[in-house]
Amino acid sequence: MSDFETVAATEDQSARRGVSGEPGTPAATQRPRSLAGDAWRDLRRKPVFWISLVLVVLVAAMAAVPSLFTANDPRDCLLSRQHAGPSGGAIFGYDFQGCDTYARAVYGARASLLVGAFSALLTGVIALVVGMVAGFFGGWVDAVLSRVIDIVLGIPLLLAAIVLLKRVSTASDNVRLLAVIFVLAVLGWTTAARVVRSSVITAKEQDYVAAARMLGAGNGRIMWRHILPNALAPAIVVLTIALGSFIAAEATLSFLGIGLKAPTISWGIEIDAGRVHMRESATPLVVPSVFLALTVLAFIMLGDAIRDAFDPKLR
Repeated sequence: MSDFETVAATEDQSARRGVSGEPGTPAATQRPRSLAGDAWRDLRRKPVFWISLVLVVLVAAMAAVPSLFTANDPRDCLLSRQHAGPSGGAIFGYDFQGCDTYARAVYGARASLLVGAFSALLTGVIALVVGMVAGFFGGWVDAVLSRVIDIVLGIPLLLAAIVLLKRVSTASDNVRLLAVIFVLAVLGWTTAARVVRSSVITAKEQDYVAAARMLGAGNGRIMWRHILPNALAPAIVVLTIALGSFIAAEATLSFLGIGLKAPTISWGIEIDAGRVHMRESATPLVVPSVFLALTVLAFIMLGDAIRDAFDPKLR
């Protein structure tokens, strides 16, 4: 066989193997691997991701359709059943007012999850706007916004929330709910804003941004079409962890009597009510506490798993 025939045969075998080196796989059929694809490939192998995801889905379903988890009315209370043991549908017995402890815990998921979800959503909006403007324009704009972030970051969240929510302590239930969401979002957006700012600073130096600018794209189009998709993924990871923290913060404020108040059903309110009568029966305190702890832990574990999957350095 001549040298020409040897080289031709070698190239034909390489083409048949393809890029991956597997025989019979043409190079043209190989799809480029994306960051999201690599992250999903890593996530689906982690038991922690699936456990936390199942818990989050269960809590979300509990908040959306609580009747799927209990047929009892949480407001059906009789003093004759005060601290009674499990009977009928009340698998954890009754509290001081004769209400179904389990039903109260199930229906308490709605208020706690609403506060956490809307606080995280409003936090994400503020963080994306501030972080993208600071990271994209730089200069004195970045300096001013960075100092604003530092100032807000230095304010203790719970202490400031207590001071601000004292103003609406006598307001209606809906006003207090909106006030808690607003206060938690205004005080909790700084970490996400820093993450977005760092992502924007890295993304704006890439070649595709320079190419878009050379083609005549304006700042708004570049930020919306090219920079935002790259800054969104790390922000979602931070907000997933923050959502669990907001749920815990709402429960703390309601426990202290500053956040939500009865007749609203919330885990923090139930924990406070169970604390007063803990010696007579510990179940009304333990049940909502376990629901709260598992929910917060699920969101934190889910955020950590997603963060590890999207960070190549941690693989």
